[in-house]
Amino acid sequence: MIEKLLKTRNPKSPNSSKFPQIMTRKSSLLKQTLILSAFTVLIIYFSFNTFLSYFTTTATAGFSSTTSSFFAEQISRENFQDFPVTATGNERKVRVFMHDLPKKFTSGIIENHGLARGYSNLSKVSYPGHQHMGEWYLYSDLYRPESDRVGSPVVKVNDPEEADLFYVPVFCSLSLTVNPVQVGKVPISDPVYSDEKMQDELVEWLEKQEYWRRNNGRDHVLFAGDPNALYRVLDRVKNAVLLLSDFGRVRSDQGSLVKDVIVPYAHRINVYNGDIGVDERKTLLFFMGNRYRKDGGKIRDMLFQLLEKEEDVLISHGTQSRESRRTATRGMHTSKFCLNPAGDTPSACRLFDSIVSLCVPLIVSDSIELPFEDVIDYRKIAIFVDTESSLKPGYLVKLLRAVSTERILEYQKEMREVKRYFEYSDPNGTVNEIWREIGQKLPLIQLMINREKRLVKRDSIEPDCSCLCTNQSTLFTSL
Repeated sequence: MIEKLLKTRNPKSPNSSKFPQIMTRKSSLLKQTLILSAFTVLIIYFSFNTFLSYFTTTATAGFSSTTSSFFAEQISRENFQDFPVTATGNERKVRVFMHDLPKKFTSGIIENHGLARGYSNLSKVSYPGHQHMGEWYLYSDLYRPESDRVGSPVVKVNDPEEADLFYVPVFCSLSLTVNPVQVGKVPISDPVYSDEKMQDELVEWLEKQEYWRRNNGRDHVLFAGDPNALYRVLDRVKNAVLLLSDFGRVRSDQGSLVKDVIVPYAHRINVYNGDIGVDERKTLLFFMGNRYRKDGGKIRDMLFQLLEKEEDVLISHGTQSRESRRTATRGMHTSKFCLNPAGDTPSACRLFDSIVSLCVPLIVSDSIELPFEDVIDYRKIAIFVDTESSLKPGYLVKLLRAVSTERILEYQKEMREVKRYFEYSDPNGTVNEIWREIGQKLPLIQLMINREKRLVKRDSIEPDCSCLCTNQSTLFTSL
């Protein structure tokens, strides 16, 4: 009876017996779908991974394992602004071929310089020291064996077909000084050296060279440190990368910051090797040099008149001589600030003498260009004053007296950090920095070479696109 009652209270649906079977079948189908989907994803993943691995291997077949480790090292640096800092053995160095010039453009100029000064034994003459002797240092650098040039941004090649750039090692700055200033004292019977003739013959020689003609000289480098160097033939070599002290005597269609490199003068006084400090620097402001200059250098005489009677200011007229250099060395090493007015052109050797003396440069030259400004912030090592302000009575002295001892020490510390950039004899100094900047011009050089190949006609009145105005902005006094 109870069984009948239960059966009555729980009547079975007509489809109730089929429901578990349907659920089981759906569950099985779902599992099969999931397994199939997972299997499909795996097949796609492994296929794509295999393809990508093959593609990457093929595309990077020319890269060495050291290249990968190089990038890993660079990327791991904490400060990405420093990437990359310097050239390493893993980077491709710029390849430089040095032309084998006829003797009359190199050692012949040294010999003529010695002859004009009475030397009879030419085997003992050497390149004389002077403020534009950077041309000698670059020439000497490329003559050293590669084993001695570790760390150089460029490598010398002996096959011109392998070269990126071609260096022309002419001593054009020394050539300007071969004849003594007082030419009238040279006996008439003696041959008088001609710098103009040397310039003409140099360009004639270059224009006969296959590699100069190939790209119209654009991939060549000439050191013209003296503002008057190569003045006669500048229009014929202006396509080359020119190493210049400034643009004072160079037209905007001859030189620019885009294609050329500003190089420092070779300092002519001894380097200060003492500690930073002001206790031994009793003089507030020091200057020793030629009082009377041409063009922008006329400001010197005006500054002399303003400053020569100021207390704690030592300013005197002096010319190039050993005694003058000794006096200048003592003066710069014992002064807090060193005056650096314009010379016949905006720049002068005295700036670099000041830096290696840790004597804070006071620069009064509105159109000056400075070397290595991509890595040196000169506001940290020098004070800039515009010409108009500098000529106000009492302005400069008042400005300098207001500079605290702590600020002077900061200037000195920064100068000590960058001093090597102005040392031509330092293995990691000026020469390497010049080569580094030359190497940075290579992409532009290649652009101009390729661009020139396609040009059919160009209006010579319009400036070339590689020109750039050097300094058209207003100079503000800076501390």
